[in-house]
Amino acid sequence: MAKTIEEINERIKKGEAVVVTAEEMTEIVRSDGAGAAAKKVDVVTTGTFGPMCSSAAYFNVGHSKPRIKIGGGTVLLNGVEAYAGLAAVDVFIGATALPPSDPRNAVHPGEFAYGGGHVIEDLVAGKDLRLSVRTYGTDCYPRKELDTYISLADLNEAVLFNPRNAYQNYNCAVNLSDETIYTYMGVLKAGLGNANYCSAGALSPLLNDPLYRTTGIGTRIFLGGGVGYVAWHGTQHAPGVKRGENGTPLAPSGTLALIGDLKGMKPGWLVGSSFLGYGSTLTVGVGIPIPVLDEEVAAWTGVGEDELFTQVVDYSDSYPNLVPGSLGQVSYAELRSGTVEIRGRKVPTGSLSSIPKAREIASTLKSWIESGDFLLTEPVAGLPCADSGHEFRMLNERVASV
Repeated sequence: MAKTIEEINERIKKGEAVVVTAEEMTEIVRSDGAGAAAKKVDVVTTGTFGPMCSSAAYFNVGHSKPRIKIGGGTVLLNGVEAYAGLAAVDVFIGATALPPSDPRNAVHPGEFAYGGGHVIEDLVAGKDLRLSVRTYGTDCYPRKELDTYISLADLNEAVLFNPRNAYQNYNCAVNLSDETIYTYMGVLKAGLGNANYCSAGALSPLLNDPLYRTTGIGTRIFLGGGVGYVAWHGTQHAPGVKRGENGTPLAPSGTLALIGDLKGMKPGWLVGSSFLGYGSTLTVGVGIPIPVLDEEVAAWTGVGEDELFTQVVDYSDSYPNLVPGSLGQVSYAELRSGTVEIRGRKVPTGSLSSIPKAREIASTLKSWIESGDFLLTEPVAGLPCADSGHEFRMLNERVASV
Protein backbone atom coordinates (compact mmCIF):
# COMPACT_ATOMS: atom_id res chain seq x y z
CA MET A 1 0.00 0.00 0.00
CA ALA A 2 1.34 3.42 -0.95
CA LYS A 3 2.38 5.93 1.72
CA THR A 4 2.22 9.71 1.71
CA ILE A 5 4.79 12.22 2.94
CA GLU A 6 2.23 13.42 5.48
CA GLU A 7 1.89 9.89 6.87
CA ILE A 8 5.66 9.47 7.01
CA ASN A 9 6.00 12.78 8.87
CA GLU A 10 3.49 11.59 11.45
CA ARG A 11 5.62 8.52 12.01
CA ILE A 12 8.70 10.73 12.35
CA LYS A 13 6.96 12.89 14.97
CA LYS A 14 6.02 9.76 16.95
CA GLY A 15 9.56 8.37 16.72
CA GLU A 16 8.27 5.36 14.74
CA ALA A 17 9.78 6.06 11.31
CA VAL A 18 12.24 3.54 9.90
CA VAL A 19 15.11 5.48 8.34
CA VAL A 20 18.07 3.89 6.53
CA THR A 21 20.89 5.18 4.35
CA ALA A 22 20.95 4.41 0.64
CA GLU A 23 23.71 1.84 1.15
CA GLU A 24 21.65 0.11 3.83
CA MET A 25 18.61 0.17 1.54
CA THR A 26 20.52 -1.67 -1.18
CA GLU A 27 21.15 -4.55 1.21
CA ILE A 28 17.50 -4.61 2.35
CA VAL A 29 16.14 -4.65 -1.21
CA ARG A 30 18.55 -7.36 -2.31
CA SER A 31 17.72 -9.46 0.73
CA ASP A 32 13.96 -8.95 1.05
CA GLY A 33 12.84 -7.50 -2.29
CA ALA A 34 11.51 -4.06 -3.16
CA GLY A 35 7.95 -4.81 -2.05
CA ALA A 36 8.96 -5.86 1.45
CA ALA A 37 11.42 -2.96 1.67
CA ALA A 38 8.68 -0.49 0.77
CA LYS A 39 6.54 -1.75 3.67
CA LYS A 40 9.44 -1.74 6.13
CA VAL A 41 11.32 1.48 5.32
CA ASP A 42 9.90 5.01 5.48
CA VAL A 43 12.87 7.20 4.48
CA VAL A 44 16.15 6.61 2.66
CA THR A 45 18.91 9.19 3.20
CA THR A 46 21.52 10.06 0.59
CA GLY A 47 24.68 12.14 0.55
CA THR A 48 27.38 13.56 -1.67
CA PHE A 49 30.48 15.64 -0.98
CA GLY A 50 32.37 16.85 -4.01
CA PRO A 51 33.50 19.94 -5.93
CA MET A 52 30.53 21.88 -7.29
CA CYS A 53 31.78 24.84 -9.31
CA SER A 54 28.36 26.41 -9.87
CA SER A 55 28.07 27.50 -6.24
CA ALA A 56 27.94 30.99 -4.78
CA ALA A 57 26.89 33.19 -1.89
CA TYR A 58 25.17 36.54 -1.64
CA PHE A 59 24.93 38.78 1.37
CA ASN A 60 24.10 42.28 2.55
CA VAL A 61 27.01 44.06 4.22
CA GLY A 62 24.99 46.92 5.71
CA HIS A 63 25.53 50.64 5.20
CA SER A 64 28.67 52.57 6.02
CA LYS A 65 28.78 56.17 7.26
CA PRO A 66 28.60 58.07 4.98
CA ARG A 67 26.73 55.62 2.78
CA ILE A 68 28.32 54.03 -0.27
CA LYS A 69 26.81 52.57 -3.43
CA ILE A 70 28.74 49.35 -3.98
CA GLY A 71 26.63 48.52 -7.02
CA GLY A 72 28.39 49.74 -10.14
CA GLY A 73 31.81 49.73 -8.51
CA THR A 74 34.53 47.12 -8.04
CA VAL A 75 34.48 44.87 -4.99
CA LEU A 76 37.17 42.56 -3.64
CA LEU A 77 36.82 40.08 -0.77
CA ASN A 78 40.25 38.99 0.45
CA GLY A 79 41.49 40.12 -2.95
CA VAL A 80 38.98 38.00 -4.87
CA GLU A 81 36.63 39.71 -7.28
CA ALA A 82 32.95 39.79 -6.31
CA TYR A 83 29.89 41.06 -8.15
CA ALA A 84 28.03 44.07 -6.79
CA GLY A 85 25.52 44.95 -9.50
CA LEU A 86 22.53 44.01 -7.35
CA ALA A 87 21.91 47.03 -5.13
CA ALA A 88 23.71 49.49 -2.88
CA VAL A 89 25.27 47.02 -0.43
CA ASP A 90 24.40 43.54 -1.73
CA VAL A 91 27.37 41.43 -2.80
CA PHE A 92 27.50 38.17 -4.78
CA ILE A 93 30.58 35.93 -5.02
CA GLY A 94 30.95 32.77 -7.09
CA ALA A 95 33.03 29.76 -6.14
CA THR A 96 35.33 30.04 -9.18
CA ALA A 97 36.06 33.77 -8.83
CA LEU A 98 39.77 34.64 -8.71
CA PRO A 99 41.84 37.75 -7.94
CA PRO A 100 41.61 40.09 -10.97
CA SER A 101 45.35 40.76 -10.91
CA ASP A 102 46.17 37.13 -11.73
CA PRO A 103 43.18 35.30 -13.19
CA ARG A 104 45.35 32.36 -14.26
CA ASN A 105 47.18 31.93 -10.99
CA ALA A 106 46.30 28.25 -10.88
CA VAL A 107 48.09 27.11 -14.04
CA HIS A 108 51.59 27.13 -12.63
CA PRO A 109 52.72 23.90 -10.93
CA GLY A 110 52.93 24.23 -7.17
CA GLU A 111 50.79 27.38 -6.97
CA PHE A 112 47.62 27.51 -4.90
CA ALA A 113 44.55 29.29 -6.24
CA TYR A 114 42.69 31.18 -3.50
CA GLY A 115 39.31 32.05 -4.92
CA GLY A 116 35.62 32.45 -4.26
CA GLY A 117 35.19 28.98 -2.78
CA HIS A 118 37.81 29.77 -0.15
CA VAL A 119 36.16 33.12 0.61
CA ILE A 120 32.86 31.32 1.26
CA GLU A 121 34.59 28.75 3.48
CA ASP A 122 36.37 31.49 5.46
CA LEU A 123 33.13 33.43 5.83
CA VAL A 124 31.27 30.40 7.22
CA ALA A 125 34.22 29.70 9.52
CA GLY A 126 33.69 33.11 11.14
CA LYS A 127 36.95 34.61 9.88
CA ASP A 128 37.35 38.29 9.12
CA LEU A 129 37.34 39.09 5.41
CA ARG A 130 38.84 42.22 3.92
CA LEU A 131 36.22 44.16 1.95
CA SER A 132 37.66 46.64 -0.57
CA VAL A 133 35.33 48.86 -2.60
CA ARG A 134 36.03 51.48 -5.27
CA THR A 135 32.99 53.15 -6.78
CA TYR A 136 31.46 56.47 -7.84
CA GLY A 137 29.60 58.88 -5.57
CA THR A 138 26.00 60.02 -5.80
CA ASP A 139 23.93 62.52 -3.86
CA CYS A 140 22.42 59.73 -1.76
CA TYR A 141 25.58 57.59 -1.64
CA PRO A 142 28.50 60.05 -1.52
CA ARG A 143 31.29 57.73 -0.36
CA LYS A 144 33.62 56.44 -3.11
CA GLU A 145 36.03 54.13 -1.28
CA LEU A 146 35.77 51.61 1.52
CA ASP A 147 38.41 49.35 3.08
CA THR A 148 37.24 47.39 6.08
CA TYR A 149 36.84 43.92 7.53
CA ILE A 150 33.60 41.99 7.75
CA SER A 151 32.60 38.65 9.26
CA LEU A 152 29.51 36.47 9.06
CA ALA A 153 28.21 37.95 12.31
CA ASP A 154 28.32 41.46 10.78
CA LEU A 155 26.12 40.63 7.83
CA ASN A 156 22.40 41.37 7.76
CA GLU A 157 21.74 38.31 5.59
CA ALA A 158 24.07 35.67 4.16
CA VAL A 159 22.74 33.08 1.74
CA LEU A 160 24.32 30.16 -0.06
CA PHE A 161 22.77 29.97 -3.52
CA ASN A 162 24.11 27.33 -5.88
CA PRO A 163 22.74 27.38 -9.45
CA ARG A 164 23.96 23.84 -10.30
CA ASN A 165 24.67 21.18 -7.67
CA ALA A 166 24.21 17.45 -7.06
CA TYR A 167 24.70 16.36 -10.69
CA GLN A 168 22.75 13.22 -11.49
CA ASN A 169 25.71 11.15 -12.66
CA TYR A 170 28.84 12.55 -14.29
CA ASN A 171 31.57 11.57 -16.74
CA CYS A 172 34.56 9.36 -16.07
CA ALA A 173 37.37 11.53 -17.47
CA VAL A 174 40.49 10.24 -19.23
CA ASN A 175 43.18 11.67 -21.48
CA LEU A 176 44.20 9.93 -24.72
CA SER A 177 46.67 12.64 -25.78
CA ASP A 178 50.45 12.58 -25.40
CA GLU A 179 50.50 15.41 -22.85
CA THR A 180 49.19 15.79 -19.31
CA ILE A 181 46.15 18.07 -19.17
CA TYR A 182 44.72 20.09 -16.27
CA THR A 183 40.94 20.16 -15.89
CA TYR A 184 38.11 20.63 -13.40
CA MET A 185 38.17 16.81 -13.25
CA GLY A 186 41.71 17.04 -11.91
CA VAL A 187 45.05 16.27 -13.50
CA LEU A 188 44.64 13.73 -16.30
CA LYS A 189 47.84 11.92 -17.23
CA ALA A 190 48.80 11.32 -20.85
CA GLY A 191 48.04 8.09 -22.66
CA LEU A 192 45.27 6.78 -20.40
CA GLY A 193 47.45 7.31 -17.34
CA ASN A 194 44.45 7.62 -15.02
CA ALA A 195 40.66 7.88 -14.93
CA ASN A 196 38.93 10.41 -12.65
CA TYR A 197 35.28 10.39 -11.68
CA CYS A 198 33.07 12.49 -9.41
CA SER A 199 29.96 10.90 -7.95
CA ALA A 200 28.84 9.33 -4.69
CA GLY A 201 27.40 6.46 -6.73
CA ALA A 202 24.78 4.52 -4.76
CA LEU A 203 24.68 7.32 -2.17
CA SER A 204 24.21 10.08 -4.75
CA PRO A 205 20.90 11.94 -4.20
CA LEU A 206 19.44 12.04 -7.70
CA LEU A 207 20.61 8.53 -8.60
CA ASN A 208 18.23 7.39 -5.85
CA ASP A 209 15.35 9.39 -7.33
CA PRO A 210 16.06 9.03 -11.05
CA LEU A 211 12.74 10.41 -12.31
CA TYR A 212 12.40 13.07 -9.56
CA ARG A 213 9.26 11.57 -8.02
CA THR A 214 10.05 12.81 -4.51
CA THR A 215 12.57 15.61 -5.14
CA GLY A 216 11.23 18.93 -6.35
CA ILE A 217 11.01 22.64 -5.69
CA GLY A 218 10.75 23.17 -1.95
CA THR A 219 12.33 19.87 -0.89
CA ARG A 220 14.13 20.31 2.45
CA ILE A 221 17.69 18.98 2.40
CA PHE A 222 21.04 18.83 4.18
CA LEU A 223 23.14 21.63 2.71
CA GLY A 224 26.60 22.64 3.87
CA GLY A 225 26.10 21.18 7.34
CA GLY A 226 22.78 22.99 7.84
CA VAL A 227 19.30 22.98 6.34
CA GLY A 228 18.65 24.08 2.78
CA TYR A 229 16.06 23.71 0.06
CA VAL A 230 15.75 22.86 -3.62
CA ALA A 231 14.99 26.22 -5.23
CA TRP A 232 14.67 25.17 -8.89
CA HIS A 233 16.08 22.71 -11.36
CA GLY A 234 19.77 23.48 -11.85
CA THR A 235 21.44 24.95 -14.89
CA GLN A 236 22.32 22.38 -17.59
CA HIS A 237 19.49 20.17 -16.30
CA ALA A 238 19.27 17.48 -18.99
CA PRO A 239 16.75 14.80 -18.01
CA GLY A 240 16.41 13.42 -21.53
CA VAL A 241 19.75 11.56 -21.68
CA LYS A 242 19.86 7.81 -22.29
CA ARG A 243 18.93 5.76 -19.22
CA GLY A 244 19.50 2.19 -18.11
CA GLU A 245 16.79 -0.37 -17.40
CA ASN A 246 16.58 0.79 -13.78
CA GLY A 247 15.82 4.37 -14.86
CA THR A 248 19.18 5.85 -13.93
CA PRO A 249 20.96 8.02 -16.52
CA LEU A 250 24.13 6.79 -18.19
CA ALA A 251 25.60 10.29 -18.58
CA PRO A 252 25.34 13.71 -16.87
CA SER A 253 21.63 14.44 -16.45
CA GLY A 254 19.56 16.26 -13.82
CA THR A 255 20.88 19.07 -11.63
CA LEU A 256 19.53 21.11 -8.72
CA ALA A 257 19.61 24.79 -7.76
CA LEU A 258 20.01 24.88 -3.97
CA ILE A 259 19.58 27.61 -1.37
CA GLY A 260 20.15 27.92 2.37
CA ASP A 261 21.14 30.21 5.24
CA LEU A 262 24.94 30.46 5.49
CA LYS A 263 24.67 31.35 9.16
CA GLY A 264 23.41 27.86 9.89
CA MET A 265 26.14 26.05 7.94
CA LYS A 266 29.54 24.65 8.93
CA PRO A 267 32.94 25.14 7.25
CA GLY A 268 33.68 21.41 7.20
CA TRP A 269 30.84 20.95 4.72
CA LEU A 270 31.73 23.97 2.54
CA VAL A 271 35.40 23.68 1.62
CA GLY A 272 37.30 25.93 -0.77
CA SER A 273 39.31 23.81 -3.19
CA SER A 274 42.08 24.54 -5.69
CA PHE A 275 42.51 22.59 -8.92
CA LEU A 276 45.89 22.85 -10.62
CA GLY A 277 45.55 24.43 -14.05
CA TYR A 278 41.87 25.23 -13.53
CA GLY A 279 41.37 27.45 -10.50
CA SER A 280 39.18 27.47 -7.44
CA THR A 281 35.88 25.82 -6.62
CA LEU A 282 33.77 24.91 -3.61
CA THR A 283 33.39 21.37 -2.31
CA VAL A 284 29.81 21.11 -1.05
CA GLY A 285 28.01 18.63 1.18
CA VAL A 286 24.48 17.78 0.05
CA GLY A 287 22.07 15.19 1.43
CA ILE A 288 18.49 14.57 0.32
CA PRO A 289 15.92 12.38 2.08
CA ILE A 290 13.89 10.08 -0.15
CA PRO A 291 10.45 9.19 1.24
CA VAL A 292 9.68 5.57 0.34
CA LEU A 293 6.18 6.08 -1.03
CA ASP A 294 5.84 2.72 -2.75
CA GLU A 295 7.61 -0.27 -4.27
CA GLU A 296 8.91 1.73 -7.25
CA VAL A 297 10.74 4.22 -4.99
CA ALA A 298 12.05 1.33 -2.89
CA ALA A 299 13.47 -0.32 -6.01
CA TRP A 300 15.19 2.87 -7.12
CA THR A 301 16.78 3.46 -3.73
CA GLY A 302 17.93 -0.16 -3.65
CA VAL A 303 20.07 0.05 -6.79
CA GLY A 304 23.71 -0.85 -6.08
CA GLU A 305 26.99 0.39 -7.53
CA ASP A 306 27.25 -2.59 -9.86
CA GLU A 307 23.98 -1.41 -11.46
CA LEU A 308 24.99 2.25 -11.87
CA PHE A 309 27.00 3.19 -14.97
CA THR A 310 28.68 6.26 -16.43
CA GLN A 311 30.33 7.08 -19.74
CA VAL A 312 34.08 7.33 -20.28
CA VAL A 313 35.05 10.60 -22.00
CA ASP A 314 38.40 11.70 -23.46
CA TYR A 315 38.89 15.22 -22.10
CA SER A 316 41.78 15.93 -24.48
CA ASP A 317 39.47 15.80 -27.49
CA SER A 318 35.82 14.79 -27.08
CA TYR A 319 34.97 17.01 -24.14
CA PRO A 320 36.22 20.38 -25.48
CA ASN A 321 34.51 19.68 -28.81
CA LEU A 322 31.27 18.64 -27.10
CA VAL A 323 31.23 15.27 -28.87
CA PRO A 324 29.95 12.22 -26.94
CA GLY A 325 32.72 9.88 -25.84
CA SER A 326 33.23 6.61 -27.68
CA LEU A 327 35.15 4.80 -24.97
CA GLY A 328 32.23 2.87 -23.54
CA GLN A 329 30.82 2.86 -20.04
CA VAL A 330 31.88 1.57 -16.64
CA SER A 331 30.03 0.79 -13.43
CA TYR A 332 30.69 2.56 -10.15
CA ALA A 333 31.61 -0.80 -8.65
CA GLU A 334 34.42 -1.01 -11.21
CA LEU A 335 35.49 2.58 -10.56
CA ARG A 336 35.57 1.98 -6.80
CA SER A 337 37.76 -1.12 -7.30
CA GLY A 338 40.72 1.12 -8.16
CA THR A 339 41.12 0.19 -11.82
CA VAL A 340 38.95 0.00 -14.93
CA GLU A 341 39.61 -1.58 -18.29
CA ILE A 342 39.62 0.88 -21.18
CA ARG A 343 40.74 -0.17 -24.64
CA GLY A 344 42.18 -3.35 -23.21
CA ARG A 345 44.28 -1.54 -20.60
CA LYS A 346 43.97 -1.48 -16.82
CA VAL A 347 43.67 2.20 -15.88
CA PRO A 348 43.93 3.42 -12.25
CA THR A 349 40.90 5.37 -11.03
CA GLY A 350 40.54 8.29 -8.64
CA SER A 351 37.45 9.90 -7.12
CA LEU A 352 36.99 13.64 -6.65
CA SER A 353 33.94 12.88 -4.50
CA SER A 354 34.48 11.65 -0.93
CA ILE A 355 32.59 8.47 -0.08
CA PRO A 356 33.39 8.65 3.68
CA LYS A 357 31.97 12.18 3.77
CA ALA A 358 28.93 11.14 1.72
CA ARG A 359 28.29 8.35 4.24
CA GLU A 360 28.63 10.84 7.09
CA ILE A 361 26.07 13.16 5.45
CA ALA A 362 23.59 10.32 4.92
CA SER A 363 24.09 9.16 8.53
CA THR A 364 23.74 12.70 9.90
CA LEU A 365 20.53 13.27 7.97
CA LYS A 366 19.28 9.90 9.22
CA SER A 367 19.91 10.93 12.84
CA TRP A 368 18.16 14.30 12.31
CA ILE A 369 15.06 12.53 11.02
CA GLU A 370 15.08 9.81 13.68
CA SER A 371 15.31 12.45 16.43
CA GLY A 372 12.33 14.33 14.98
CA ASP A 373 14.42 17.44 14.23
CA PHE A 374 13.95 17.18 10.45
CA LEU A 375 10.61 16.64 8.75
CA LEU A 376 10.11 15.93 5.06
CA THR A 377 8.52 18.46 2.72
CA GLU A 378 6.05 17.97 -0.09
CA PRO A 379 7.48 19.61 -3.26
CA VAL A 380 5.42 22.59 -4.39
CA ALA A 381 6.32 21.77 -8.01
CA GLY A 382 8.15 18.98 -9.77
CA LEU A 383 11.40 19.09 -11.73
CA PRO A 384 11.45 18.80 -15.53
CA CYS A 385 11.67 15.10 -16.39
CA ALA A 386 12.54 13.12 -19.50
CA ASP A 387 9.08 13.44 -21.00
CA SER A 388 8.61 17.13 -20.17
CA GLY A 389 10.25 18.47 -23.31
CA HIS A 390 12.98 20.21 -21.29
CA GLU A 391 16.28 19.60 -23.03
CA PHE A 392 19.68 21.17 -22.40
CA ARG A 393 21.55 22.25 -25.51
CA MET A 394 25.20 23.13 -25.72
CA LEU A 395 26.06 26.62 -27.00
CA ASN A 396 27.44 25.46 -30.34
CA GLU A 397 24.25 23.52 -31.06
CA ARG A 398 22.18 26.67 -30.58
CA VAL A 399 24.55 28.73 -32.70
CA ALA A 400 24.56 26.14 -35.48
CA SER A 401 20.76 26.22 -35.63
CA VAL A 402 20.55 30.00 -36.07
